[in-house]
Amino acid sequence: MKHNNVLPNQHFNKQWQLRVKTWFNQPGAKRRRRLNRIKKAALIAPRPIDGLLRPAVRAPTVRYNTKLRAGRGFTLDELEAAGIRRKEARTIGIAVDHRRKNRSEESLQLNVARLKEYKSKLIVFPKKLNRIKKGDTPREGLVGASQLPVGALLPIVQPVPTETTRVLTEKPKLGAYYTLRMARADKKYKGIREKRKKAAAEEDKNKK
Repeated sequence: MKHNNVLPNQHFNKQWQLRVKTWFNQPGAKRRRRLNRIKKAALIAPRPIDGLLRPAVRAPTVRYNTKLRAGRGFTLDELEAAGIRRKEARTIGIAVDHRRKNRSEESLQLNVARLKEYKSKLIVFPKKLNRIKKGDTPREGLVGASQLPVGALLPIVQPVPTETTRVLTEKPKLGAYYTLRMARADKKYKGIREKRKKAAAEEDKNKK
């Protein structure tokens, strides 16, 4: 070996074949998931495949609060406004979250309307067909009832923005930036100006 070079020391016996991750079971896993979905749908029928009805809520932080998404459950105030009892809600497929609180009237009214729409379309199957209890759907309403597919249980629709641009017909007399800077300066120098004014008044009084 000549010069100050790196000595040849290649590592060719790492057995990389033992550490390769394969994904040959992808088609089989896909088929298994599909069969599990079909099995679950048959198990919970005639209930909707989506599961419980969820409220429409806004995500936290300024970055995401412009979009509506499904929440954990309806608040107790929303259930009360819709005329649904707390314990009754879970029996008819409505999720309940006793921790969440309504911070605005808009969110309350939105979810109350959602509950009322769900209640108007709800079909409650009796436990025994020959013994229909109060709150159950009559036999005529059970004819033609089918299980709702995925995504069909009152999907959440994003609201359309209603803000419009306005054209200024006349130029404002004072700019917002100028007004804010002057208010900031007046606040900053208020004590100094009052002190100078008081000193000037005392000096005039002494001259007399």
